[in-house]
Amino acid sequence: MDPETEFTEIYRISSWYEFPWDTTQSLSFALYRTYAVPSIGRLLAETGEFTRRPQKRYDDTVLILEAVIEHGFASEQGREAIRRMNQMHRRYDISDDDFLYVLATFVVVPKRWLDDYGWRPYSPHEIRATTNYYRELGRHMGLSGIPETFAEFERLLDDYERAHFGHDRGGRDVSDATLGLMASWYPAPLRPSMRTSSLCLLDDPLREAFGYPAPPAALRRAVRTGMRLRGRFVRLLPPRRKPFLARDGRQVRGYPGGYRIGELGTFEEKPGTSPGGCPFPHAGRPAGAAEAAEARAED
Repeated sequence: MDPETEFTEIYRISSWYEFPWDTTQSLSFALYRTYAVPSIGRLLAETGEFTRRPQKRYDDTVLILEAVIEHGFASEQGREAIRRMNQMHRRYDISDDDFLYVLATFVVVPKRWLDDYGWRPYSPHEIRATTNYYRELGRHMGLSGIPETFAEFERLLDDYERAHFGHDRGGRDVSDATLGLMASWYPAPLRPSMRTSSLCLLDDPLREAFGYPAPPAALRRAVRTGMRLRGRFVRLLPPRRKPFLARDGRQVRGYPGGYRIGELGTFEEKPGTSPGGCPFPHAGRPAGAAEAAEARAED
């Protein structure tokens, strides 16, 4: 398959057959990293969505992104998912630089996760397909200046984090809510240890930006060794014959009766407001950028 033209199908195979659990976990950690950028973490805290109802926010994010992977950019369902995403984003003052950084986390973090914990790393073919997939998603978001290669995405991510990672009360609140959500997926007796285990997977700049104390070195080594041993075990399993979508996992809990893509996410309650309150003017992106993105989603 050609990663320049068939990148969606290659990414679908990687995500659903080769690395379903790792893809879900690494994309969750990719989004989590963005909270350490104060302009992002503060906005998410002030909307109230990530702190008041983190499970719904997680479910909506997963299901919207998964609809594009499942059905493709040109499908009716894919266009509807992108339209929903753009409608939510355009209500807030979010810079293209922040959008590009978030996009870079989706490209770079899963590759680094698989390097560390996967049963095998991404192949060069898969890296290029993943890069092209998220380049296409960025185009449908109306972004400009999208990196062309994985190396450029990686440089963008590292440079942006060096320049912008910092402590903010809002980002810490969103982080605490997210760690609480992740722990809630496990039986009650295990939840405190699962939160600590999650902290052991954070690199030092990310952990320090949130203001968390360093876990004991021995515990950190044990958790990371356990993750690597899991990868070695998975390597011995037979190839997966059926796809495993994120919505099939136990983490997505909010729609036991099913859902409609167009009803996912948040909506304005009245002109100029949103659930939880929109704390910013709606002038952060160039005029017409979001509308242009929606038009692209229709193409």
